[in-house]
Amino acid sequence: MEANKKEGRYSRIFRQLEDLMQTADYPLSRMATIAAVLHHKMDYFFWTGFYLLVDGELMVHAYQGPVACMHLEKGKGVCWSGVERKQPVVVPDVEQFPGHIACDSRSQSEIVVPVRKQNGEIVGVLDIDSSQKSSFDEVDEKWLEKIVNMIYA
Repeated sequence: MEANKKEGRYSRIFRQLEDLMQTADYPLSRMATIAAVLHHKMDYFFWTGFYLLVDGELMVHAYQGPVACMHLEKGKGVCWSGVERKQPVVVPDVEQFPGHIACDSRSQSEIVVPVRKQNGEIVGVLDIDSSQKSSFDEVDEKWLEKIVNMIYA
């Protein structure tokens, strides 16, 4: 998707989510709504969801798409990289990412954005996969960080 078209779509999604977030302040409800809206509005999103830290482990939570890995091995994969680096991780080709966890062989590229509470504590990640290589860029990163910040706002 062209950058200007992507910017416009994210802008509209952000406004829609701002309105929806007014109806509930429970973080898991917000995550479920964010996953659903993003998954159905962004045609290159193959899997869209959240992995949350539970007793030091990343466990799948609200998501849209095919069945996911329920538990991600500690210290491996793109999601754990996002937690450990404390910043978004964009992977143009998952086969080139050391330790990539293949929950679905159709996944070709991925973006992970840490989810933080208001005090800055990382509680999980937003994980999005695409069935096409090089789907994610700085536009996705910028807007997905803004959207994730709505969860604990």
